Amino acid sequence: MAVGIFAGIPVRDYGSALEWYKRLFGAEPAFYPNDIEAVWQLAEDRYVYIIQDPVRAGGAVGMVWVDDPAAEVARIAGQGLEPVDIEKHGSVWKYVFHDADGNETGIGGPV
Repeated sequence: MAVGIFAGIPVRDYGSALEWYKRLFGAEPAFYPNDIEAVWQLAEDRYVYIIQDPVRAGGAVGMVWVDDPAAEVARIAGQGLEPVDIEKHGSVWKYVFHDADGNETGIGGPV
């Protein structure tokens, strides 16, 4: 059985969210299932997508685990996005980003 993980992020304004998430993930989407969704592949069989869904927008919470979160956050800062918070849990840090709807994406890992 093939298994894949998909995490969805509902947004109000698909066009502006698409541009924001391109900067956050540092890439174009892997594919577009239709005109209100965009999907990024983060790792083998692991995907995150945005979907225009104004009723549910703003409630998503997710985290992307990376080997070097400081380097990833520096890359993201180069795209004009800054974390709104940094949570420090011993040797693991999570940099918190919020999109325009308030959806939270954490970039975390060992420091």
